Amino acid sequence: AAPAGAVSFSVKHTEGVSVQVACRGRAEVRSAPSSRMQWPLDEGTVLRISMSQASTEVNDNKVTVSFYTEGGQPINQAGVFLTGIGISLDVDADRDGVVEKNNPNKASWTWGPKGHGAILLVSCDKESP
Repeated sequence: AAPAGAVSFSVKHTEGVSVQVACRGRAEVRSAPSSRMQWPLDEGTVLRISMSQASTEVNDNKVTVSFYTEGGQPINQAGVFLTGIGISLDVDADRDGVVEKNNPNKASWTWGPKGHGAILLVSCDKESP
């Protein structure tokens, strides 16, 4: 999706966003600081964009990629607005009949009558055509 003539790019992002750059042929994945550091535009280069917390408003975070020519002149930009959605599976983690949002046993599971953790039954059949 880079414009013709582009040989490098930079990434700028808001504070709530984390961006990593993975270049093909290199094992390392480097975090992209929110600055104008330029990266070579090679085939197989991947940007990994993530957010660690839910947004407070719709479209409150942004990532902008700027493209540059051989001489370092900017030629175009592409941007995306992001909204982080918080999802929580609230369960009866200690199996006492009460669903609690922040039960410490929510992240683990132990088998047996004195065990803890949610028992999840999933319906994977086709309800309608």
